[in-house]
Amino acid sequence: MSATAPVVFLVDIDNTLLDNDAVLEDLRHHVQRELGFDCWERYRSILVGLWDDLGYRDCLGALQRYRVVHPHDARLPKLSLILMDYPFGSRLYPHALDVIAQLRSWGPTVLVTDGDVILQPRKVQQSGLWKAVDGQVLIYIHKQRELRDIQMRYPADHYVLIDDKLTILMSVKRAWGSRVTTVFPRQGQYAHDPGLVASNPSPDLTIESIADLLGYDLPTLVSADLGRCPSEQKVLPFRSQSRRMSTTSPLSRSEQS
Repeated sequence: MSATAPVVFLVDIDNTLLDNDAVLEDLRHHVQRELGFDCWERYRSILVGLWDDLGYRDCLGALQRYRVVHPHDARLPKLSLILMDYPFGSRLYPHALDVIAQLRSWGPTVLVTDGDVILQPRKVQQSGLWKAVDGQVLIYIHKQRELRDIQMRYPADHYVLIDDKLTILMSVKRAWGSRVTTVFPRQGQYAHDPGLVASNPSPDLTIESIADLLGYDLPTLVSADLGRCPSEQKVLPFRSQSRRMSTTSPLSRSEQS
């Protein structure tokens, strides 16, 4: 077991560091272009069903199930390649890598995400996030159920969990209590779902974008002393990194909807 760290940062990926909604929109566009609208609707239905079954979005698994119904559709391998070769780095939120660099200057920083064991690791690698955290990546089926494993691998006096899903933040908060600071970046479809927002307690800290964390210092995140505005805080020094910005659709600039 590793030595206990004063603080460990646990950071989600999809819609926290990377705009996964935009990735899905690109996928929708290409499925509609290659297979047509009706095929997209059938594929989307399978995708939603897998989300209900698994708790994460399994794009390749949905293609596999689609293929069972359409075994002679020779266009499906092309769509698989589109997913595997997708330039995920261009979908990082602005300053996502800067935030990772800042957190790592304060303590161990681990990417903790849900997903399959093929496309999700590819996404982390292709986006540059794997390298940014030196391979400190955990991919689960339901990460909120794996807190014991996380604690064993990365023991800490205190954790800071950054995630766009209130349900996960609240689940971990119930389990760890004051040992965790929950940070909620309001990015992506789930963060703006009125039903989810209304049915979950407020997290320790809500920010509008992941880049907002650059305005906070370590004591504020650890203690959740939220009475101060970021501009009133003394920000601790951290390593500077080149700022990577989001771009327009990386697959085809002329095909954006």
